[in-house]
Amino acid sequence: MRLNPTVTGALLAALGVGLGAFGAHGLRGVLDAGDLATFETGVRYQMYVALALLALGAGGRRGAWVPLLLAGAVIFSGSLYLLVLTGPRWLGAVTPIGGVLMIAGLLVAAWEARSREGGRA
Repeated sequence: MRLNPTVTGALLAALGVGLGAFGAHGLRGVLDAGDLATFETGVRYQMYVALALLALGAGGRRGAWVPLLLAGAVIFSGSLYLLVLTGPRWLGAVTPIGGVLMIAGLLVAAWEARSREGGRA
């Protein structure tokens, strides 16, 4: 099954807006400033990936980059959400794996786009 980048991006963005509102209204006063900033970082990067999926998928293109970006967002942002909400600090060691997957997804998207154009920059 191939993921539709537009649907995936829209759902990830909707979840990001909801989580952002939850962080801004539900967690303010519950979390300290550092944990709130960490939660907001998770939301911000989730939205970056959502926007990348929407933009890259606007032309109807699909590719190996879609699951890489989605996995990256889930691992990066998800580990930050869990770290803040449940407390185990070791989850911070998982976060960079998500970042590497996001970078890989964007690089694969660029490579695939360049390949479709016959190698022109």
